[in-house]
Amino acid sequence: MPVANKRRLILAAVKARQGAVAPYSKFKVGAALLTESGEIITGANVESASYGLTCCAERVALFKALTGGRRGFVAVAVVARLTGGATPCGACRQLLSEYAPDAVVWVADSRKLRQVREFSVKELLPAAFAEVP
Repeated sequence: MPVANKRRLILAAVKARQGAVAPYSKFKVGAALLTESGEIITGANVESASYGLTCCAERVALFKALTGGRRGFVAVAVVARLTGGATPCGACRQLLSEYAPDAVVWVADSRKLRQVREFSVKELLPAAFAEVP
């Protein structure tokens, strides 16, 4: 995948992070999905006082993309203010394994955007729950 796509996706996640609604934790996360056609769909985390209702940036971006009819995701970038960047949680990993199984995952600390860690979805969730045929 071209380096330009990586940089563009990381910057889109940085911008998306500005829209995070995190009044409780103050932990703002931005995510950006890249489609095969080069389109970028973004999302940010949204918190609730009932923590279980909180939705991660990755899922917001994925749900937005899916409900908009997009498929064929090749990469996802996640940006947060955390040393080494924040990897997707278990729920996000499961959904990515279902809807973006071959995507590359880039994570970065919002303070060190040039230090990007790279994973595959399969690396992050090697034994994903799958529908039984």
